[in-house]
Amino acid sequence: MEIFWQSIALVLLLEGIGPLLFPNKWRWYLRKLSEEPVSGLRQVGAVLCGMAGVIYLFLV
Repeated sequence: MEIFWQSIALVLLLEGIGPLLFPNKWRWYLRKLSEEPVSGLRQVGAVLCGMAGVIYLFLV
């Protein structure tokens, strides 16, 4: 269970770096992302989840 909380902490740390260092680019990115079609966002989400799962399987 400890590795779960460490993973969550790492995700939060990595997600905070973008807005902290590049707030204007981050705002532009989110605006652009909100204009994408829902199906495209779902495809990207599925690919990212799949990649994370494969990476996790190799690490564990």
